Amino acid sequence: MDSLRHLAAHLGLDLIAICLLTFAIYYPRHRRRDLVPAYVALNVALFTIVAALTEVGGRGGTALGFGLFGVLSIIRLRSDAVQHEEVAYYFTTLVLGLICGLPHLRFALAAALSAVLLLVVYAADHPRLFARARRAVITLDTVHTNPTALRADLARRMGEPLHWTVMEIDFVRDLMVVDVRYREPVAAASVSPHIHPHTATTPSPSASASAAPGHVDVPRPAAPALDTA
Repeated sequence: MDSLRHLAAHLGLDLIAICLLTFAIYYPRHRRRDLVPAYVALNVALFTIVAALTEVGGRGGTALGFGLFGVLSIIRLRSDAVQHEEVAYYFTTLVLGLICGLPHLRFALAAALSAVLLLVVYAADHPRLFARARRAVITLDTVHTNPTALRADLARRMGEPLHWTVMEIDFVRDLMVVDVRYREPVAAASVSPHIHPHTATTPSPSASASAAPGHVDVPRPAAPALDTA
């Protein structure tokens, strides 16, 4: 009975920790609903497996452990849209399940370790931490052989360049692909903090013509109605 209460307490701690990580930290910041069930299910499944391994002990625990290793070795995150910070959430989900799933670990110690993990993730992924730092892979419509000219072009298009790597140069089509880390201007960061760096808006010809200096847009008179009676 005591072991069941201990296991139930650890399970409650694990559920509280994964709910805080997923619903209080991750989703409000990244807004990816498809990863929410993945984090929760992975955490609870790992907690269940660790608790089962501890309960089985020497009666098949080694075989179950090798089976778990074999299953996890063929599971891959087959999504090209998963970012590095989301991989960090995956890793934290795994560690929370492991810590809370150890029944012989004292409850106070498991709670303290879980709180440390949550605080570290909360601080490391806080939106105000390096809020203006951005990364983008851009394709320039010209080839710069001079680093000074390349830096000036990147500063004009994106913001203050912090570091960049030339990934591809095509002299036939006269373009180059650059992986750039830059600091977003203050005005752009305050007006549109959630605009993707790859997104660009090109004004239409009519809008450009109407905005030209000296141009007056005179409304045309309506065509007279024809009396068909």
